Amino acid sequence: MENEELTLVDELKTLVDGLAEQSAEAIMNAKEKVEQLKNQFYRVSNFTEEAEKQFRELLQVYKSKRAEVTKATEEQMEQNLLRKENILDQMKTMAQAETADVMGNLQKMRDLQTEWKSIGAVPQNKVQTLWKQYQLYQEQFYDLVKINIELRDLDFKKNLELKTLLCEAAEKLKENPNIVEANRALQQLHDEWAEIGPVARELREDIWNRFKEASSVINKKHQAYFDELHAKEGENLERKQAIIEKLKAIDFSSFKSNKAWDDASKKVEELQNEWRTIGFAPKKHNQAIYEEYRTVCDTFYKAKTAFYKGLRDTFSENLRLKRELIAKAEELKNSTAWKEASDALIDLQKEWKKVGPVARKYSDEVWKQFSDICDSFFNAKREQEKEIRNKKRETRNEKAFESGDRNKLVRMYENLTQEIKTAENNILFFSGKSKSANKLVEDMQKKIDGLKKDLNDLEAKINAIDAAD
Repeated sequence: MENEELTLVDELKTLVDGLAEQSAEAIMNAKEKVEQLKNQFYRVSNFTEEAEKQFRELLQVYKSKRAEVTKATEEQMEQNLLRKENILDQMKTMAQAETADVMGNLQKMRDLQTEWKSIGAVPQNKVQTLWKQYQLYQEQFYDLVKINIELRDLDFKKNLELKTLLCEAAEKLKENPNIVEANRALQQLHDEWAEIGPVARELREDIWNRFKEASSVINKKHQAYFDELHAKEGENLERKQAIIEKLKAIDFSSFKSNKAWDDASKKVEELQNEWRTIGFAPKKHNQAIYEEYRTVCDTFYKAKTAFYKGLRDTFSENLRLKRELIAKAEELKNSTAWKEASDALIDLQKEWKKVGPVARKYSDEVWKQFSDICDSFFNAKREQEKEIRNKKRETRNEKAFESGDRNKLVRMYENLTQEIKTAENNILFFSGKSKSANKLVEDMQKKIDGLKKDLNDLEAKINAIDAAD
């Protein structure tokens, strides 16, 4: 999650920094992308306070830029309004003049029309009024000056051609599968319509009705689209509520193992991925449902963090205990008090098995230290026992050959039997994960096999004495 939140912060920073040299239009158009990044960021299940602080600061920078653009745009719109009102004053003067220089005023009117079209947007609440006055003064002017009918018809014809093209463009918009894009394009066509002069009086109603009818088709589709969108938002709300209920149903209070938390984490991640595929809920519910979702997820991850913190404390204590055992084993490593040291090391091995696990990054290290110490001692002990055993075997053989004394052979047989039993019992405690530990077990098994061979030899000699008697 951490990587995802940092990526979103970086992406927003890149976007905001890049707007420094962009046009006002680009800054305003960036709103959709900024909102998208904002939604993605707050969908991250567990972002840091620092990341959120950086993200909010970047949002504020963008809002400031947008506010500056908005202020500048509003100021420009006021200037545009003044310019258009000035043009209307001039048009009104020409339209209401009792006498007129027809040709002179005609060119002036066209110049004013050209200037009017070059002026940008004005405050929305003034658009309709200005447009009506503009149309009125145009019509009054053309009626007043009584220009040549052919010239007037030429202007009407040109305007009719332009409005017919707009009708055709509006009618074609119904083929656009993207209704939002089609509606935006329709609004542009309406803006262009408003800038075109009048057509012949007898054609005005027909051409307007055609344009209005084409607009109505798009408007109905646009309304249907949003009706469907609202219905979808209702379904989205239900789906999100269902996900929250599934998250609440995860009873993590009884989790005692890594596996339980891992399995639950996978399930939570699956539900979070499903959440991200669902669109917005209705506006009045969207923020509330998201906050509830975040609360449930945060509760889960806080409990998980607490569990692993406790687990780390346990691992730390186990590591301390195992290092103490290593230190004790190190003290016995070079001891030649074979019996006492061997028993002590075997006891340490038993304690080692009782101590729980440590963190994975230390597990192999401490085990190798401990097993190497044990291997070193028992290898030395094995060599010593091997030497002693060889001497004892030589002594037993010499005594057996010197005597055929049956009682001594029987005692030797009993002692050898006990030695084999002791060796077989001790081999159960010699275990490890290293090759040296395994070699020690193999060598002890060979020792037992040798003792058993000696036992068979003694048994044969005792039987031979008994047979001779």
